Amino acid sequence: MEITPKKGFQGLVENWQSDLIAAVSVALIALPLSLGIALAAGAPPMAGIISAVVGGFITTLYRGGHIAVNGPAKGVIAVILGGIAIMEDGSGQTFNYVLAAVVVSGAIQVVLGLLKLGRFADIFHSSVIHGLLAAIGIIIFAKQIHVSLGTHSESHSIVENLIDAVRFLPHANPFVVIISGVGLLLLLFHSKISYKFFHLLPTPMWVIALSIPFVYFFNFFEKHDMSFFGHAFSVGPELLLDIPDSILESIMYPNFGKIDTIEFWTTVMSILMITSIESLAIAKAIDKIDPYKRKTNLNKDLTGIGLSTMVAGFLGGLPIIAVIIRSTVNVHNGAKTKWSNMYQGLLLLIFIVVLSPIMQRVPLCAFAILLVYTGFKLASPTVFKQVYSHGVEQLIFFTGTMVLTLYTNLLVGLFGGLLLVLVSHLLLAKVSISRFFRMIFNPGSNLLMKPDGTYELKIRGIANFLGILSINKLTAQIPHGANATIDLSETHLVGFTVLEDLHDFQKIHQQNTGGKVQIKGLDSHISSTNHKLATKIQIDPVEPLTRRQSKLKEMADSYGWNFQTEPVEDLEYFQSFNFFKTRPIEAESNCISDLDKDMHLELIDVTFEEGSDILPEEYDTTVGLLKLPFNIPKFTIEKKDFLERVLHLSEHKDIDYSLYTNFPKDYIVKVDNVEAMDNFLTEKLKVLIEISGLHHLESNGEAILIFSNNFQLAQIQEYAKMIQFAENFKSMIKEK
Repeated sequence: MEITPKKGFQGLVENWQSDLIAAVSVALIALPLSLGIALAAGAPPMAGIISAVVGGFITTLYRGGHIAVNGPAKGVIAVILGGIAIMEDGSGQTFNYVLAAVVVSGAIQVVLGLLKLGRFADIFHSSVIHGLLAAIGIIIFAKQIHVSLGTHSESHSIVENLIDAVRFLPHANPFVVIISGVGLLLLLFHSKISYKFFHLLPTPMWVIALSIPFVYFFNFFEKHDMSFFGHAFSVGPELLLDIPDSILESIMYPNFGKIDTIEFWTTVMSILMITSIESLAIAKAIDKIDPYKRKTNLNKDLTGIGLSTMVAGFLGGLPIIAVIIRSTVNVHNGAKTKWSNMYQGLLLLIFIVVLSPIMQRVPLCAFAILLVYTGFKLASPTVFKQVYSHGVEQLIFFTGTMVLTLYTNLLVGLFGGLLLVLVSHLLLAKVSISRFFRMIFNPGSNLLMKPDGTYELKIRGIANFLGILSINKLTAQIPHGANATIDLSETHLVGFTVLEDLHDFQKIHQQNTGGKVQIKGLDSHISSTNHKLATKIQIDPVEPLTRRQSKLKEMADSYGWNFQTEPVEDLEYFQSFNFFKTRPIEAESNCISDLDKDMHLELIDVTFEEGSDILPEEYDTTVGLLKLPFNIPKFTIEKKDFLERVLHLSEHKDIDYSLYTNFPKDYIVKVDNVEAMDNFLTEKLKVLIEISGLHHLESNGEAILIFSNNFQLAQIQEYAKMIQFAENFKSMIKEK
C-alpha cells in the first residue's frame, strides 16, 4: 500500500518534483481552456486566466481537497451569459455588475462553508445535476458553433441559435471552417495517434498551435476579402483573439450599482447554486480517483472556493470551482499534494506573460471548436445512453431538467428538475401525499450494535434525496474500522441518490478504515434496469436469466464450476491493481469460478469508470482473477497494439515500477523488482503469455488480473482462452 503524502509544507518539500511535473501538463491544458471559457461566457478573455491564476494561488492556501485543480469551468459559462443578458443596461458596465455578483456569491459560499452547510449539496439529485450540465453543454455548443463557422445569430434563444447554425451553414466562412475542421480532427483523433511527438503537448494546445499557420497563410492581420469558389468572404483582425500585452491591463473592478435589483440577486443565486453544487460534486468525483484514497473536507473546500471567487471577482475574474478535466490530468500525471494546484497557477501566469504575443495570433474559431467539442460531450448520445442505463426514470429526470433549463434558466431548471423527481417518486410509491412525506422524514430508520460488535443500519420507508441527510447522519455514526450491514429490506422505495451515497460510503469506509460494509435487502425490489443505482421499488419479481447468463451457466456446468449472477468479490480488492487505482470498479456481475481452493480462478463481468467529468464514461468488460497461495512479483504486461488502440485508457502511472526489458519486444512490461521478476518469469511462462493472445496481465503480488482482448464483455470463445491460459499458468507455477 502506498504511503500517503505528507500535508502542508512537509508535503511541499517532499513531493515538489512530482507536483511540478504534473502541473506543467495541467497548465498547458488550462491556458487555452481558460481563455475559451471566458470568450464563451461573453467576458474578456483574460478573465479566464485571472480566475485560473487566483484559483491556483488562493484556493491552495485554504482548501479541503488534496489534488483538485481550481479555476474557471464550463459550468460558469451559462451563469455569466445569463447575468450579462439580464443586467445589460447600455452603460458599458454590464460585466462589472456581473463581477459584483461574483464577489457576493463568493462571500455567501464562505458563510455556507463556515456554517458547515456543504453537506446540503447531497440533496440535489444526481440526474438533475447531470441534466443541468447537459443543458450547459447545449448552450455552449449553440453559442460557439457560430464562431467556429464564421456565422452569427441574432437570436437570444438557444434553440433558435441551433436552428440558425443549420440555416446559415451555406453562408459559413470557409477560411474559418478550415481552421475549425483541423482542430476538430485533432480533438477526435489525437489520442489514437501513436507517434510520440504528438503527445508532447496536450490536445488543446495542439489545436491552438496548428491554427496559427493558417492565420498567416490567410493573412488575418489585415481586413480583406478572399474568394472561395467564386464567392467573397471577409477575413481580418476581428477573427483573432484580442488580449492586452500585460495581465495588469486586464484587471477590472466590480460595480455594485445594481445590488438592489432582482436581476442582480438572480445572478448571485445562479452563480452560487451552480458553482457550489458542481464544486462539491467534483470534489467527490476526484476523491474516487485519488490513488491515496483521501477524503475532501467539503465544508472547508466550499469556504476556500468562496474566498477565491471573491478575490477573482474583485480583480475581474470568473467564478472559481474545482475542475474535473484538469484534476484528472493532475492525478494521472502523478500529482500528490495540493501544491500542484499552486504550481499550475504559477506556470499559467508565466505562460500567459511569455506567450501573450503568440496568443494574439490565435483565431477565435480555435477556441470555439474546443468548446463546441466540450459542449457536445456534455450532451452527447453516449451521455443519454449512460443515464438510461441507470434507469428509464433517470433519463426522464435528466431530459426534463435539460429541456426546462434550455427554455427558462438554470435556477428554474434545477428546482423544476427536483420537483419532477419528487412527483415521480410519489407516483411510483403509490401512497397518499401525507404518508409519502412521513415515510421520508419519519421512517423509523435506526443503527444498532449487535452482540458480536458489528453494526446494522436498518433503513425504512422511502429513502430518496429529501431524506439523504438523515441517512448520511446515521452512516456517519458507524465507527471507523467496524463491520456493518445496511439493510434496505423494509424500504418502500430507494432512490438513485441514496443508493449512490450508500455505495460511496461502502467504498470509503472499506478503503480508509478497513471495515467491511454489506448492502443487502433489495431482493424483493425491482427496477427499470439491473444497474445497482437504478431506483428500487419493493415488489417480489421472478427474474429469469438473460441469454448471456444462460450461456455462461451452461459453460460453467460443462466445466463443473460455479455460476453466480451476483458475485461476492470485494470491489475494493480490484484497486490493489495499478490499472484500477484511478478507475473505480462500479459493479460486478455474472461470475464463473473453479473449485480449486489453492489457485482459485474467477471470471467476472465488471463495470469501471474512466472519469473526465462528473458523469464519467463507463466501460463493461470481463476480467479474470487468479488468486495464488503464495507471493509473486508485482508487474504489468501490456501488448503494444493494445496501448495504441486504447491509449487514453491504458496510460497510467505505475508507482515505483521499472521498465523490464527481458521480454519479447511486442510487449511493455513494468515491475517493482527486476531481480524477483527474473527468478519468477521462466522461458515457458514467456512463451505462454506470448501465444495466449491476451493483451493485459497484471500482478498485485498475490493474484493475477487477466483482461479480455478489449474493453467489452467477453464472448464465450474468449472465456475459453482465459481459462486455458489460467490452467496452463497454474501447471507451470506448480512445476517451479
